[in-house]
Amino acid sequence: MHYLGIIGGSGLTRLEALEIERRELVSTPFGAPSAPMQFGRLNELPVAFLPRHGGNHQVPPHKVNYRANIWAFKEAGVERIVGMAAVGGISANMGPGTLCVADQVIDYTYDRKHTFYEQDLKRVIHADFTEPYCEALRQQLLAAAGRIGESVVGKGTYGATQGPRLESAAEIRRLARDGCDIVGMTGMPEAALARELELCYANFSLVVNWAAGLGEGGPITMQEIESYLGEGMARAIRVIAALEHE
Repeated sequence: MHYLGIIGGSGLTRLEALEIERRELVSTPFGAPSAPMQFGRLNELPVAFLPRHGGNHQVPPHKVNYRANIWAFKEAGVERIVGMAAVGGISANMGPGTLCVADQVIDYTYDRKHTFYEQDLKRVIHADFTEPYCEALRQQLLAAAGRIGESVVGKGTYGATQGPRLESAAEIRRLARDGCDIVGMTGMPEAALARELELCYANFSLVVNWAAGLGEGGPITMQEIESYLGEGMARAIRVIAALEHE
């Protein structure tokens, strides 16, 4: 059986629609994953689900054990992973409530364990990252959205920042100049680690607020973010549930 891996971000620590068949805390050489992995079915689609921030959303972005999480999927035999994310919108077409399947990423994070290839190597490994996301899975997500009539933006550059604080208005202006369309805190090194293990990984983001300095003024509040999380993540899950089995 081929399981689709889903990494839940903010607003998706529990996959309510998942018919859970078993839970397993997968052992890895890099420590414990964020939580036990849940195996089950989502609209008959076999799914392995892992909440990135832990079962109670207690692990901040810069403390997530990304290596353990990605290794756990590999160990479980998962070949396709959808990394869910709640993000801020930068480009004009990325307003709150927008769903986006990103096609590029810029990494602004630091001091994170970003590779599996650093000890006991027989030779140095350089993983190609020209196209950071699996194009086949990206297209599958877009096709699934089309089948159920859900609007999804099919291109976008994800700017990955360190967190856990939100960005300043000046930082967002810089990201915009760099070509970022959305901004989040968990897109890297997750995507690169999946590439190193030759897993098919795609980012699926929900815009939950305008990034700093781009809204109607005032601070970004959790109330504003949460107003988009529930309904927006439910739409995203409906898209994933419409994916074809492999």
